[in-house]
Amino acid sequence: MHDPAAIYGWGAYIPRYRLPMSEIARIWGWHEGVPASLNVKEKSVDGPDEDSLTIGLEAAYNALKRSMIDPKEIGVVMFGSESKPYAVKPSATVIAEALGITPSTMASDLEFACRAGSEAFRAIIGMTLGGLVKYGLAIGSDTAQANPGDVLEFTASSGGAAFIIGKPDGTEAAVIEGSYTYVTDTPDFWRRALQPYPLHGEGFTGEPAYFHHIVNSVRTLMETLDLKQEDFDYAIFHQPNGRFPLKVGKMLGFPKEKILPGLVTPFIGNTYNGSALLGLARVLDQAKPGQRILVAPFGSGAGSDAYSIVVGESIVNRKSKAPTVDDYLVRKKTVDYAMYTKYRSIITRIV
Repeated sequence: MHDPAAIYGWGAYIPRYRLPMSEIARIWGWHEGVPASLNVKEKSVDGPDEDSLTIGLEAAYNALKRSMIDPKEIGVVMFGSESKPYAVKPSATVIAEALGITPSTMASDLEFACRAGSEAFRAIIGMTLGGLVKYGLAIGSDTAQANPGDVLEFTASSGGAAFIIGKPDGTEAAVIEGSYTYVTDTPDFWRRALQPYPLHGEGFTGEPAYFHHIVNSVRTLMETLDLKQEDFDYAIFHQPNGRFPLKVGKMLGFPKEKILPGLVTPFIGNTYNGSALLGLARVLDQAKPGQRILVAPFGSGAGSDAYSIVVGESIVNRKSKAPTVDDYLVRKKTVDYAMYTKYRSIITRIV
């Protein structure tokens, strides 16, 4: 728990290309009931000139526009991803320089499966409240990997979100009134060094991993802040598919009406580090001053953060300064499996 921090800007980016679930099922012979059970219609696919870095940069640029602050006041940039374009070379430095942030800025890439972006969010809260920096930029972005033909391929998608965080001064878009983290050593999902695709523990990824960690982080946060389900207007959970967020919400006593506004996975798949943070961005796009938001990202390995966020008055003047999540959801072009494999470099041209 901590003193209140603040969100000054938020931004998102989702590639325009979409691969229908039916196309994956057709190629690999999956029964149509498998993609239907995931509650995902199609997934976003990064284009041939896109990667997690460019996606994160675009989201960060949108967050900067909404923040209405000088980029030179940003003292730290943290980039959370499990699909960096370089194995050894930071993406955060590229983004910092592209945005015109000063060379004296701290910059780091973080990794914690789908929680690395939230890890950045949480760390920057501490840095700003501790006076180390005035503002910080937290980014969660991925072009998620999946072994062709594996069930994971149905949902692994591309997208990202970014947030500019600082101390409250009365002009913020929202106040982060509290947060809590719950972690254990739970090997539900992993990718070994030099391996192109991750492995997962099938059903093990659900009960002892996703549900256990989110339930514990959320319940402890609410107990600490003396808040109940009815105190929240929105609830956003990590979205590996379209079913799990609704199920964990029911376990915690949240009606689906509070979950659906932030549920983006049915439209674009699981963007990994962009997953819950894109849900938060979508809710901020529509939330009204005084409303309270619960958001709980999750990362395999395993851990969950829970945040309670109260929307501020100045959010009204910031919404129109950058594209909304819904703007990106409707901007789409369908591709078939062949184009998907080309864009993702699953197949390459031999010269």
